[in-house]
Amino acid sequence: METGTLETDARTVTEAPAPQALRVGVDLPEKLSYRAKRALLGPPLTTDQLAHERLSKKLALGVLASDCISSSAYGSEEILLVLLPVFGIAAYALLLPMTLVVLAVLLLVTLTYRQVVTTYTKAGGSYVVARENFGPLVAQVGAVALMLDYIVTVAVQAAAGTAAVTSAVPALASWSLWITVGVVLVLFYGNLRGIREAGRAFAFPTYFFLASMTVVIVTGVVRELLGDLPHYDPMTSPGAFPVGHGSSLLTFGAIFILMKSFANGGSSLTGLEAISNGVSTFHTPQGLNARKTLVVMSSVLAFLVAGVSWLAHETHAVPYESGSPTVISQVAKAVFGDGAVGHVLFLLVQTATMLILYTGANTPFNGFPFLANFVAGDGFLPRWLTKRGHRLAFSNGIIVLTVVSLALIIGTGAHVDKLVAFYAIGVFTGFTLAGFGMARHYQTYRQGRWRAKVGLNLVTGAVSALVVVIFAVTKFTEGAWLVVLVFPVMVVVLLRLHRTYQREAALLRASPSAVPAARAARNVVLVLVDSVDLAVIRAIRYARTLRPSEIRVVHFVIDSAHAEVLQREWDAQPGLDLPLELVDCPDRRLPRAALELVDRVLSSGESTQATVLLPRRSYGALLGRLLHDRTADDIAAAVSQVAGVAATIVPFDASRAPWRRVQHEAEAALASGTGDRNGAGSRREGAAVATMTAPEGCVPIAQAPHRRTAVLQGRIRSCEVSPISGSPALRCELVDDSGGVTLLFYGRRAIPGIEPGANVRVEGRVGDYRGHLAMANPIYRLLPRDGAVPAT
Repeated sequence: METGTLETDARTVTEAPAPQALRVGVDLPEKLSYRAKRALLGPPLTTDQLAHERLSKKLALGVLASDCISSSAYGSEEILLVLLPVFGIAAYALLLPMTLVVLAVLLLVTLTYRQVVTTYTKAGGSYVVARENFGPLVAQVGAVALMLDYIVTVAVQAAAGTAAVTSAVPALASWSLWITVGVVLVLFYGNLRGIREAGRAFAFPTYFFLASMTVVIVTGVVRELLGDLPHYDPMTSPGAFPVGHGSSLLTFGAIFILMKSFANGGSSLTGLEAISNGVSTFHTPQGLNARKTLVVMSSVLAFLVAGVSWLAHETHAVPYESGSPTVISQVAKAVFGDGAVGHVLFLLVQTATMLILYTGANTPFNGFPFLANFVAGDGFLPRWLTKRGHRLAFSNGIIVLTVVSLALIIGTGAHVDKLVAFYAIGVFTGFTLAGFGMARHYQTYRQGRWRAKVGLNLVTGAVSALVVVIFAVTKFTEGAWLVVLVFPVMVVVLLRLHRTYQREAALLRASPSAVPAARAARNVVLVLVDSVDLAVIRAIRYARTLRPSEIRVVHFVIDSAHAEVLQREWDAQPGLDLPLELVDCPDRRLPRAALELVDRVLSSGESTQATVLLPRRSYGALLGRLLHDRTADDIAAAVSQVAGVAATIVPFDASRAPWRRVQHEAEAALASGTGDRNGAGSRREGAAVATMTAPEGCVPIAQAPHRRTAVLQGRIRSCEVSPISGSPALRCELVDDSGGVTLLFYGRRAIPGIEPGANVRVEGRVGDYRGHLAMANPIYRLLPRDGAVPAT
């Protein structure tokens, strides 16, 4: 039987040792940091568990609309707290027309986003609209707008949710900041564990809040018609915002205040883009279902904002400087009264308000990491934001969002009014890009009633841009200056990052002229050493595996006394049969000395190349940086710039003594010939003692009978196209908990469905391939990724 082919001769098989199952895993010790992560977050999720749940319209409304609908809890209050100090009691009369203006903007933005979700069904939102219609550079304005929106949403929604709590339990008012911080940390922890913003649990707060507020609004209107709706006296409410004595509406200052109150009221529209960002989660037809859900969400928001403003106008509910009690809580208390039943209903309303606001604060923990992943994939953010973490969430994005939002919360004292100053600029910048982007889209493709659509979207973009300007001017001194400053800086940073990635890609891009036409005749391996230890020995062992023309062990002498000691220790080692070469380095510039050395090596022959091996000992991330320098990195960076030279750092973990001892014992056993040929004899003995189970009708792979037909089931661990006997063959490793078997499909380069991670059931004759269990051209059946029911 030839090595590397499945046996066909029974006589040869009987003379060879029985094949073994492929090893499934190695019992390596885990780092303390990983063990702590596993204890806190649970076992890691596999990629197969990355499920994408499709949402019905009802469920999508509950899941995606919480951020938008919950903004009705503070939108009217934000208008009042600007108007009351200037216009006095007349502010309640101005509240209604200001609300109507906000609702008119809501109508325009909704009409534009109806078109967005219909056109961009894979990934919507202002970022994609801007990228597709204006290019990736302009799209970064949308990316920054959305990222700021997500960050501020966490802060505003969490702070507003805490205000709902302290409105129901005033004794907790002094703890508002730390309650808000605690809520954000809980959301942070939950999302690191991999919770998903889907399912009835996340939809419940939206419908609970809608139902409770519908009861408040309907009951309040009925009591108003009956003439028994109570009123508050803003003039005698201690802790409320000061009430002015009225002002003419035609003065410049009054117009400024009206614009400021309108900008504050614009916070009611935050979250409106959530449907467009999540359109891909809908059932098909995705665009149509998303459009219907968007219309319902906007209608619900309009009803709630109008209802709360009307009842605030009738009851004269007043905003408080501390943020608690809220206007919406005062409206509910006035509507339900002070009786026992009324108090219970009031607490239910506050509970519903708290739940939807905290649920709205959780929305960015799903949206921000996906947006950051999307932008990083385009090369405008660091690539580490594209990596999924321990529990399949984009953990790095979650951490960034948490840190920045907590800084914002602590910096503003978790006060909703102060946080709103950071809010609408990002939100309405996104609306602006969506409006102008859709106008550009219809102007380009000119389908259907494209002129009317272009006009509508131009109006939306212009109005949204006007809101951005109004907000930046009127709230500039209250914190908007920071957004105005940070916004362009972030855009410039994203563009600079992109240029950096492009420059790096251009430098690394291979060209035909860069590939050597012929292999170098000589390969000289230089092992640079500064001591005699296990790290150096490992580097020398590795050097021998490279099959070099010559191995030179070099020490740069910067301390003659140390060099003498090193030479004696080197000579005293019986297993080191290579001479130690001492090279003078009088100026102690080790990278420069290494460059001169490789230059001398390359000049020794026309077709000579050099490989520099640098042993590096690691002692842990923090301790290693404190106690040891990075000389190996400096030398590698220097010599890697020379054509014909490759630098390799050979790491050695000096902080893992227990595993090192086990490894040395295994190496010693192999060297003396006492170890089994696969280094897994003891594991197979241990595995034989354990009770191995397999799905019904199958046998564990490790117990597959040699030279007999068997049915096996497992997961494809790897696939490779290998030439066997001069023809291609698809070689796969199928593993279960007991071991693995090699599957050989002769004459095939690919099989649909046979890929890493696939669950497969195979049937065939068990043979031998390179000393391990194997099957040639087995009958196979693909199973679903969860292995539940075989696929048909």
